[in-house]
This record gives sequence, C-alpha cells and structure tokens, in this order.
Amino acid sequence: MSDLFAQTSVGHQPLAARMRPRVLSEYAGQQHLLGEGKPLRRVIEQKQLHSMIFWGPPGTGKTTLALMLSEQIDAEFVTLSAVLSGVKDIREAVAQAKQRLVNGRRTVLFVDEVHRFNKSQQDAFLPHVEDGTIIFIGATTENPSFELNNALLSRVRVYRLQSIDEDALSALLDRAMQRPEFERVKIDPDARQALLRHADGDARRLLNLLEVGLDLLEEDNTISLSLITELLRDSLRRFDKGGDHFYDQISALHKSVRGSDANAALYWLARMIDGGCDPLYLARRIVRMASEDIGNADPRAMPLCMAAWEVQERLGSPEGELALAQAVAYIAVAPKSNAVYSGWNQALAWVQSHPSDEVPMHLRNAPTKLMKQEGYGEEYHYAHDYPDAFVDGENYFPEGMGTPMFYQPVPRGLESRIAEKMNDWKQRNQRSDWRRYKRKNADDQS
Repeated sequence: MSDLFAQTSVGHQPLAARMRPRVLSEYAGQQHLLGEGKPLRRVIEQKQLHSMIFWGPPGTGKTTLALMLSEQIDAEFVTLSAVLSGVKDIREAVAQAKQRLVNGRRTVLFVDEVHRFNKSQQDAFLPHVEDGTIIFIGATTENPSFELNNALLSRVRVYRLQSIDEDALSALLDRAMQRPEFERVKIDPDARQALLRHADGDARRLLNLLEVGLDLLEEDNTISLSLITELLRDSLRRFDKGGDHFYDQISALHKSVRGSDANAALYWLARMIDGGCDPLYLARRIVRMASEDIGNADPRAMPLCMAAWEVQERLGSPEGELALAQAVAYIAVAPKSNAVYSGWNQALAWVQSHPSDEVPMHLRNAPTKLMKQEGYGEEYHYAHDYPDAFVDGENYFPEGMGTPMFYQPVPRGLESRIAEKMNDWKQRNQRSDWRRYKRKNADDQS
C-alpha cells in the first residue's frame, strides 16, 4: 500500500501528493480520533507521542497522520515498507535512531503494511520499542489481532481509522477544485456525486479519479457525468478478498439471513458480487447457512441451496447469481432453527471431554460365529418388528452414560412436529423404564 500523499520518483507528483495536509484542519476524516478531546488530538496537543498501530482501509491517510504526529514532536520520520524491507533494514534504522538519540533527537519509525512482516521481523522491533530508541508506528489494512504478534501488540496502542465519510470527501473535493490547475474547470453536480460515491471512502481514490478526469477534459472544461461514467466503466468498489471487508460483509450476509431480513441479505449478497467475490465461495457459505440456521425447521432449504450452487457451477455469471439470490431470499424467510448446529457442537464437546466408552454388546454387529458366542448383538431388538418401528425403553448410548439431549427441536416449522414425536418417544421410554423398575422390585421381594 502506497502513502496517500506519497511523492513519486519522477518530476510530476500525483494530485494526492500535491494536496498533502500541512495542518490538522486540512486532514480529511477521523474525527473520532482527532476531534476535540479525542485520543490523537490529545497526543498532538500534549506532544507526547507513543508507539501505535493505525488499522484501517486504504486511502484513509494512515501514513500522512503518522507524519503529522512526527512533526509535532520534531522527530525524524523514517519509513520502512514491510514488502521491501527485512531484519537488516530494521537493524540499520535502529542504529541510526540510536545515533540521533545521542544528539537529542527522537525517531518515528513508520512501517507500512506491517502485517506483511513475519514473527521474527516483528520481534526485531520489541527491545527498541521497549527502551524508547524508536517510536514505532505501524500501518495495516488487516486486523492486528490476527496478523501481529501479541508481544508487539502489548507494546503499542491500536487506533482504528474509518473509511472517510462523504462530507469529509466532499470538503476534500472542494479544496482540490480550488487549486490553480482546476481554475477554469467546472464539475457537473451529477458527476460530483458519482465521484464521491465511487471513491467509496478512499481519499486517494477520489483524488486519483479527479486527476484522470482533468486529463480527459474536452474543450468546454467540464467534468461531466458521461466522462466520469466512462472513467469508472471497469472500476470496482472496495472489496478486500482476504481481509476485514471480506469477512465483515460475509458476516453481515449471514446475520441478515439468520435475522430473517431478506432485503438486507440480498443487499449484502449484491455488495459481495459487485465487489468481485467468487460466487462459488458464496454458494458454499449459503449452504452452510441453510444447515446452521434453518436445519430441520425447513429441510427443503438445504437441497434448494445445493441446487443454486450447481446452477452457479453450470451456468456461471450472471445467470448463476440469480439462483444464489433465490436461495438467499428463501433461507432468509424460512423458519429458523439452530437445534442441529447446537446439538452437534454439544455432542462433539461431550465426546472430546469424556472417555471412549465401549459400544454396548446389544448394539454390536456379529458377522462371525465367534462374535455371536461372545454375545455380540445379543438382546438387540429390531425396531421394524415393533409398532411404529420404535422399541420402548431401548438404550442406544454406552452403559452408564445416561441419555443426554443434544438435539432439542425448536417450536418452529417442521421441527415443531419433530419435537412432538420425540416427546412421545421420551414418554414411552419413561413408562417402559417404570414398568421394568416395578418388575425388578417385585422380583427382589419374592
């Protein structure tokens, strides 16, 4: 990830670089951190800089904010890219920081894409952050909880930067249009809205699109909607196929289905498809939703979702995406039950926390004469020989385990009928147990 306002090695600087904020009032967004009384505002006012991680989407000004903080304490600002640097570069930067410290000047070491450093590279910073040789500022688009070592996280403070809202982007666009190069340029209101919408919270993206629009201007010096539409023809909204945006959106889709909101579920499905998500990944997750959140409340949900998966595989896009939308709409409005999901997890937890009990003799198969002589299968009751194919009082668990109720159907959809049937079986078993208890007592007394 490049700096929002990074300079290029050639003479021409991108518009984003030419518009680098010099004062806090020019910085776009992040008022939850920079507003009056907010954490980073206090850091700036008190000039007491600490090591930190900036976590947020591309184009939110992580590098620029780090530079502005560094300038507040008159520190040397040194940058490393985790893509291009290694432990040797870290050691060299630390050695130079120690020399500056001798001369009375502090060093802010800024590491871009810090999540790309491996464990040993991250560990290389620890003693120097600990003893104050460097003030460490890392920038990442990935969740630090997953990508950074606990040892490093324990020595820094994490600040979450947000996508820049439309009001802040609008103010940035106004400031750009006041620059000399836009002196004779006009922008149509519709084109302006299209730019703000497609910037998608990314200031760098907004300024890059605006600059390309300037290069494509025709004789009337107007940035029109048709020009912007042509510019954005192949442009996709922000969608990180392996990072937080990806997991946040699939989470939103799943929770919308679970919450029975078909409209929200279709919205998040469209967002992910529009952003370039693999439809087959979505098909797999939709099948999971049918199993986890609908289950036996509506057993039709699973085959419908499997059919949508098959349609996507056979027809591809866009035809297959309509089948996915049909499946998502259906499972969103279907009756909900997580009874199987919950029961399965309970059964797994039981098995993992208890000894491996022996299979009862009456449940064992006896394919050989020796096994029959050993008692395998003895006293087993063939269910089909009994009314309703149910043997009152038969036990199918290991001896002494009891009868835990892992699967407890909910009173919704088909599971309400399943619950009635299971309750009837339970009562029949209890009556059978009571009869056996009375017979045993009678035999003992005789």
